[in-house]
Amino acid sequence: MTLVLDPRVNLAPSRWASLKTVLKLGVRELRGGLKGFRIFIACLALGVMVIAAVGALADALRAGLASQGETILGGDVTFARMHIRATPDERSNFQNLGRVSETSTLRTMARRLDGSDQALAELKAVDAAYPLSGETTIEGGKSFREAIVDNGGVVDPILLERLGLKVGDRFRVGQAEIDVTGVLQAEPDAVADRLTYGPRIFVSLATLDKTALVKPGTLIRWRYAVKLPPDAPSDKETLTNLRKSVEQKMPAAGFTSLDRYDPSPQITRTLDRLRQFLILIGLASLLVGGVGIASAVATFIDKRVKVVATLRSLGASGTQIIGIFLVQIILMSAIGIAIGLALGVAVPPLVENFYGDLLPVRTGIEVSPQSLGLAALYGLLVALIFALWPLGRVENVRAAVLFRDSINAVTGWPRRSIVVATVSLATLLFAVAVATSEPHYIAVYIAISLVVMLSVFGWLGGAIARLVRRVPRPKSPELALALRNIAAPDGLTRSVILSLGTGLSLLVAVALANASLVSDLNDRLPEQAPDYFLLDIPPDEFDAVKAKILGDISGTKLIDAPMLRGRLVAIKGTPVEQAKVPADAQWVLNGDRGLSYADAIPEGSTLTAGTWWAKDYQGPPLVSFERDLAKKLGLEIGDGVTVNVLGRNVEAKVANLREVNWESLALNFIMVFSPNTLQGAPHNMLATLRLPHGTPRSAETAMVRDMGKAYPSVTAIRVRDAIDQFNKILAKVMIAVQAAGSVTLAAGALVLAGALATAQRRRILEAVILKTIGARRRQILKAHAFEYALLALIAALVAIALGGLIAWVAVTWIMEIDFVFSVNAVLETLAVAALMITAFGGIGTWAVLRAPPVPYLRTE
Repeated sequence: MTLVLDPRVNLAPSRWASLKTVLKLGVRELRGGLKGFRIFIACLALGVMVIAAVGALADALRAGLASQGETILGGDVTFARMHIRATPDERSNFQNLGRVSETSTLRTMARRLDGSDQALAELKAVDAAYPLSGETTIEGGKSFREAIVDNGGVVDPILLERLGLKVGDRFRVGQAEIDVTGVLQAEPDAVADRLTYGPRIFVSLATLDKTALVKPGTLIRWRYAVKLPPDAPSDKETLTNLRKSVEQKMPAAGFTSLDRYDPSPQITRTLDRLRQFLILIGLASLLVGGVGIASAVATFIDKRVKVVATLRSLGASGTQIIGIFLVQIILMSAIGIAIGLALGVAVPPLVENFYGDLLPVRTGIEVSPQSLGLAALYGLLVALIFALWPLGRVENVRAAVLFRDSINAVTGWPRRSIVVATVSLATLLFAVAVATSEPHYIAVYIAISLVVMLSVFGWLGGAIARLVRRVPRPKSPELALALRNIAAPDGLTRSVILSLGTGLSLLVAVALANASLVSDLNDRLPEQAPDYFLLDIPPDEFDAVKAKILGDISGTKLIDAPMLRGRLVAIKGTPVEQAKVPADAQWVLNGDRGLSYADAIPEGSTLTAGTWWAKDYQGPPLVSFERDLAKKLGLEIGDGVTVNVLGRNVEAKVANLREVNWESLALNFIMVFSPNTLQGAPHNMLATLRLPHGTPRSAETAMVRDMGKAYPSVTAIRVRDAIDQFNKILAKVMIAVQAAGSVTLAAGALVLAGALATAQRRRILEAVILKTIGARRRQILKAHAFEYALLALIAALVAIALGGLIAWVAVTWIMEIDFVFSVNAVLETLAVAALMITAFGGIGTWAVLRAPPVPYLRTE
């Protein structure tokens, strides 16, 4: 072909004309379709899908909370307080706002009339106006209001099953006998209530009075829901101002308030944390898939070396050539991102359809532009970071490639500006990940872990290839061929080790962290923990309760502490609403906390700063604060805190700081006051019960049953049952995390598939030549099996070591518990590695073995 240049052609066109030419040639190159970009698009779409799906699901749940906020909350606004029922004046302030419904909730024991069995339950007493919004439904369609009159009770079916009761039977709560008049089907404001420890029992406020459970110091929560008049404004700002106005009218009343725009801050915070964590998991899968993106771009460039050389011969600059291919990569990135966003947005309806009953609220189909934008930004940044490096090496291709063999034509490093751009984009990606995560250190930890994994496995792949080149060739031809393939510069070693090892490392880290958590709860805690918590012991009955327990089972150890509930309202004179504290300490400022007083350092606590007060101290109020939380709140010795207790603000100075061993489950509190501060306030006692080792379960059950008969107001919670229940919840959470982590392995699988596809032509040619000189299919299959098995074994062993190291750092430094190495996690990792290699290696080998030899011999 002869090229004739028109003398009128401007060989140095304007920047705008050059840009138009680059765009035109870049788009024209895509006429051949998506061939060569399938792995690129799949890797990008998978990571973007996870991030978009997590954001979409969080948006859908938030939309559900917002649209159902009134029903979830039971009104437009609620005001709640522990211990004390609203006074007539306080209730009048609520009634001035609109219709009011009064409810109360407390933890108690439900018992069979014959005393043969009992179970922990949550008693909820309601008035005739409940619920102001939504509907409480009973199985069979019976009226809820009619069911709770005249000592009637609507009961959760779980409680009936535990006690062996049915509709029409009676059971005892406190001193009242309650008729089972209905089986609870749905409770509209269950989400807004505090964490429940047992199945629900609904009764009227009149029935609550008959139980005689409401006494000074009882841990009972009074809640007042307000429904504004239909013509009253109810936008978010109006409700916020309304809540503030009530707080100003009753500054020391101690009520906490919520409105229907955020009916459950606890769920909102949990959703935000889960969303941030899963987005980081999605980002991890994107980064692992980035290896596949880099491989796909490098393969794409290698196949177009002749095109690059032709453009070079026509006078195209390196910048122009990079621009032509960059246009194609950006367009392919847009396709991958669009597919990922579309798949991600489709996740909430699927979750709602299959797992809607497990969600706290019914989800809506509403996705915020911020969530989609964040997913798209992550996708674009990862695509550019991993594509720029192989793309930048295009400039190293020379026109002379047209006249000689093009093998290894694309070599060397890209120019400095490309390197700087890549590093800048990586820095931006890290900054976005840290800025959008809370707490920030989790993003830093995951980023460091990913960089370490990618660096280790990237180096390991090359190291293995170099090492195998020095290994003497074995006598077995199949094994020799496998080692030659492992050592080959253009072999699968680097891609397999990097993709498989990174994904498996994350799975190992998650599995070992899970094993450590479960072991910490199952093995270490029960040895140190009490057997029972005893709640709501009236102070005047405590000595009798203690004597009865010690008389029933000798050798029992009982430790007690006074128990109140209070709310932090100011720190160092600053209202908590204005205090700036870390997100992981915000919880202590929301709602009420357990408080106590003591004349000695509580068991399980160690003094780290300051001194404890004297036993006969009678000076100004003092408080001992938990050390780590005090640090987060910026509290030091001598600083003041204000706590609202029983509707009265109590100001105290921090006298000392304590390190608390919460895992021991000894009686401990964030704030422990000097006795003269709270001793005169109405309160009940809390106690832990340690039974002698080897106590028969029958004796234990009889002791709790007899205590319940003699003292019906006392609630006994078996610690083992509570730990088992927590383990069940933890298991579900860890399964979800492992499922999310498996996405990273799926990204590794795509990289592995891409590597096999890239090497397939060379493998086919090799197999054709081997078959031509007499090799059998069985021998070729055996050689490939050796190769894949060796690579999988190496990747899995290093993944176990590296994943174990990452889990150890997370467990010991962040979770601060003992690390446990789980053999099951190791075996599962080896099984996954074997499965992936068998699947992908088998598919690749089958394609190699069934390829016809003639076309490949002719083309070569």
